[in-house]
Amino acid sequence: MADTATLTPPPPDSAEADDPARRPVVTLLPGGHRRAEAGHPWIYSNEIAMEAAAKALPPGALVTLRRSDERSLGVAMFNPHTLLAARLLDRDAARPIGKRFFVRHFERALRLRERLYPAPYYRLVHAEADGLPGLVVDRFGGVIVVQANAAGIDRLTPIVVDALQQVLSPDAIVLRNDSPARALEGLAAETRVAMGQIDDPVFLEENGVAYEADVLAGQKTGWFFDQRDNRTFIAALARDARVLDLYCYSGGFSLAAVHGGAASVLGIDRPEPALTLAENAARRNGVAEHCVFRRSEVFAEAATLAASGERFDIVVADPPPFARSKRDVPAALRGYRKLARLAAQLTAPGGILFLASCSHNVASSDFAEAVRRGLADAGRGARILRQSGACADHPVHPALPETAYLKALTLALD
Repeated sequence: MADTATLTPPPPDSAEADDPARRPVVTLLPGGHRRAEAGHPWIYSNEIAMEAAAKALPPGALVTLRRSDERSLGVAMFNPHTLLAARLLDRDAARPIGKRFFVRHFERALRLRERLYPAPYYRLVHAEADGLPGLVVDRFGGVIVVQANAAGIDRLTPIVVDALQQVLSPDAIVLRNDSPARALEGLAAETRVAMGQIDDPVFLEENGVAYEADVLAGQKTGWFFDQRDNRTFIAALARDARVLDLYCYSGGFSLAAVHGGAASVLGIDRPEPALTLAENAARRNGVAEHCVFRRSEVFAEAATLAASGERFDIVVADPPPFARSKRDVPAALRGYRKLARLAAQLTAPGGILFLASCSHNVASSDFAEAVRRGLADAGRGARILRQSGACADHPVHPALPETAYLKALTLALD
């Protein structure tokens, strides 16, 4: 077979950087196209003819993918050093990947979010589900936070920033390139302000509640937009309730519950800066007298509260990822089981328990089974009121179940 990946791509420092006529060509093995032609956006290294020229391409290079019969499959970002070797950007290999390409995708994503939400606080781009593999964009009004989790998107960052400026005219753009996924792509971690200036936590509004987010040092991009609908559901059940918010972070569920009429909220988490943001938000919303935020290790504090006989009408447990890789799954399931047991012990008879997992490596069925076992360990009967995931600004790619990473159960306990 001819060595087809012979051209070195130019650096993507302008909208004209990608020339389809000069783009390197990477050829798939016989049959390697089947999943992609059925709609999957990923190509694995064992589906590719890894010739010497392909192996020599820099991580993130734009390439034209061809089937073994030389029919075009599309344009993709290619990384010869990873199992997930190619991420399709467009099924038309003649499509230049430049500023116009990203502007078109951002405008489409913006139209959808503006139909969903009245205020500009949401996830604007959810990677593959919005047709931009490896790219996350969260919007906090005039502040845009960008996360590039693939080598190809990282190389295209100047164009991404330029396109976002054209579509949104933001005050500032932050690059939060510090996710664990970058290490798998051979990328270094970094956080920097690409345009504008960030001096303080940024403001956001959700369902009538004002929050603060640290977009430079907070978890993920500084906020968890994915739990918006779940916070709304819990808030609707919270009138006159005593609420315990485990892993409260910067007060998302806590303040939503108080806004819904909760009598009191106790929030527990480890990161002191996040707890400060929660306290600031409670004061901003005029509900500080209803909220207590305590710095503590969640499992230890939950065990202490349970042993002292504390019981709450609503218990929320929304932990960070317990399984960052597949090998972490067994330990993660043990963790979810223990968390469910402790949380159930803290839930009053007739109370509500909300449990969530944001670990995409943990299957929904396995998470539900871990929760069931935890309830049994606590000797509590329950009924599932609601099974849910992320809200609509986190769409799911039909062929990529990994984009449906969030699992949540709301239960009524006997």
